[in-house]
Amino acid sequence: MEGPRVGVLARRISESTVRRLSFYLRILEEAELGGVGTISSEELAERAATTAAQVRKDLSLFGSFGKRGLGYAVRQLATELRDILGLDRSWRVALVGAGRIGSALFEYPGFRRRGFEIVAVLDADPNKQGKCWRGVLVRDVAELEHVLRAERVEIVILAIPAPAAADVSARAVAVGVKGILNFAPMQLRVPAGVAVKDVNMVMELEALSFALTQAGRTPWG
Repeated sequence: MEGPRVGVLARRISESTVRRLSFYLRILEEAELGGVGTISSEELAERAATTAAQVRKDLSLFGSFGKRGLGYAVRQLATELRDILGLDRSWRVALVGAGRIGSALFEYPGFRRRGFEIVAVLDADPNKQGKCWRGVLVRDVAELEHVLRAERVEIVILAIPAPAAADVSARAVAVGVKGILNFAPMQLRVPAGVAVKDVNMVMELEALSFALTQAGRTPWG
């Protein structure tokens, strides 16, 4: 199996492709746990609700995987996808916002399993500051720059109201943070070279509402 080709990231890879790669990885990991040694593009496509042609196209962006008639070696392909997705290492993460969303994110075990280690928690509320979350002290957001530098933070999660998000993101970018996961209901403006992923749960529900409306009715409509 030939690994990812040098320079592949110089080409723009669509977000939908990246999401499918992440889905393929989960399928492969489940297959490996089940003792499956090889998997075909058809089997992978069926579980991912896509087509075999799409699977082959997605993987071909990063190299040559598998052998015709034999399929993909599950363990090897899972290893390659972890490398492509940057999951072959750990990431140091700061969580800004110690409210309900922030607390739920901190406790989510999937982050740690994937190598995303929340090493700092910050909040503007004095009533939350000083509390200890599994060994991580909740710090004053006024200390943001110092904490990000001291903890060598690479990714910042924003779980704060929209009015504060722009300022906090700008401060984080100013000290060198290149990745932001934004739960605030607003579009952040960041310099080129900084990756921002927005998670707007209201917009997701609105999209679902649109899909149901266009399809006709809800079951009790």
